[in-house]
Amino acid sequence: MSILKDKRILLGVTGSIAAYKAAELASKMTQAGASVDVILTRAAEQFISPLTFQSLTGRKAYTDSELWGGKSHILHVGLGHAADLLLIAPITANTMAKLAHGQANDLLSITALSAQCPTLVAPAMDVGMYENIATQENVQILKARGIFFAGPAQGRMASGLEGLGRMVEPAEIIGEARRALGLKHGKLAGKKIIITAGGTREAIDPVRFITNRSSGKQGYALAQAGIDSGADVTLISTPTALTPPIGANLIWVQSAEEMLNAVLGEVDPKVDALIMASAVADFRPAQIADKKLKKRAGIPQITLEAAPDILKRLTSTQFSASSSPKLRALRPYIVVGFAAESHDLLSNAADKIQSKKLDFIVANDISAKDAGFDVDENRVTILYPDGEKEEFSLRSKFEVAEIIIERVGKLLGEMNARFSHL
Repeated sequence: MSILKDKRILLGVTGSIAAYKAAELASKMTQAGASVDVILTRAAEQFISPLTFQSLTGRKAYTDSELWGGKSHILHVGLGHAADLLLIAPITANTMAKLAHGQANDLLSITALSAQCPTLVAPAMDVGMYENIATQENVQILKARGIFFAGPAQGRMASGLEGLGRMVEPAEIIGEARRALGLKHGKLAGKKIIITAGGTREAIDPVRFITNRSSGKQGYALAQAGIDSGADVTLISTPTALTPPIGANLIWVQSAEEMLNAVLGEVDPKVDALIMASAVADFRPAQIADKKLKKRAGIPQITLEAAPDILKRLTSTQFSASSSPKLRALRPYIVVGFAAESHDLLSNAADKIQSKKLDFIVANDISAKDAGFDVDENRVTILYPDGEKEEFSLRSKFEVAEIIIERVGKLLGEMNARFSHL
C-alpha cells in the first residue's frame, strides 16, 4: 500500500464497542508505512486504552487531558494541519452531530474543525440511532460537505438487534482511505480509466466452458493502483476469487462478446485510458448446446470460431466509415494491451502493438513458473510503438501495476501538453 507510506493519518476513536476494530486499523496502517496519531474521546477510553494505540503505532495517543495541558492552544492546530487524512473510526451519532453543526468541546472535535485534509468517517451505532431522522440529516450534511463515508454495514448489534449501523471491517475502511488520499494527492485525479481483468469464459453448454489460467490479479492490482492515483476506475471483470478494490465501478462479464459490449458501453469521449489486462479468449465454440451434453451420447465434436478481438475492434481505422456514429467517435486517448506469451515473447508483442495500434504493450512470459498466471509476482517488458522497451525484474503485481499507471499518466501529460499548443 505505497499510497499510505509516509502519510500522516489522524485517527479519531469515539465511544463505541467497535473501538476494538480501530486498534487493528491503526496497526495495519502503521505496517503500511503511515504515521498514525490517535485521538480518543472520553467515551472511547471506556472501551480501549491509549496505551493500546501507543503500543501499536509507536506514537503518542492523545486524550482530552492534553486539551488543558501547556500546549492546548496549539495542539489541535498542529495535529489538524499535519494530517494527510482525518479518519474517525468508529464515529458515534454524537460525534457526527458535532461535526455537522460545528460543535467543538473536546480535542477531537476541535481538531476536526482545524483539519485542512480530507475526512473519512466510519459510523457505528445501533440501528434505531442510525435510522433516526436527526442522524440521517447529519449524514446528508456531512456528505454534502465532501466528507467520505465507509459504511455502515448491515449486521447484528451489541443490543442484539439487526440492521444498518455496524462499523465496516478495517480492510474496507483502509480501501476507502486509499480512495480519499488518491483523490486528494493522486496524479490522475479527474481522469477516467477502464481496466479489464480475468479470463473470459466461452460456453460449451449450460454447465461447461472454455477458459484460461488467468486469475485476474494483475487487472485488480491495476484497478487499485488507478484508484490510489485518484482516477475514476471502471473495472470490467470476469468471475474471479478476488475482492474488487474499494472505489472501483465494477461490471461483471463472462464471455469475450460480453466484455466487448461492456467496453463499448463504457468508452466515451471522457475516457482517458483503456487498459486491457484481461485474458480474452481467441476462440469460442461456434455453437452452444442448449442442454447439458451427456457422455452417453458420445464424445462431442466441438467446432471453434474466432472470438471478438476487442482491442482490434476499438483501435482499427477500418470501422471509421462503416460503423455507428458513436463507435466512429470513440478512441480512448491511451490504449494499453497485454501480451501473455509462451514463446517468442518480444516479437509477438511487437506484432500486437502494431496490428492493434496500441500506445504501449505489457509483455510477460507465461511459461515462467514464478511469474505470470495465477501467482502474485510478474516479470514484464513494456514495449512502445517506436521500438523502445523497458524491462522490469520480478516484482509484485501491484508494483507492476504502479509502473503501468505511472506510464499512462506520463503519456497523458505529454498528450495534454501537445493539445495545449494547438
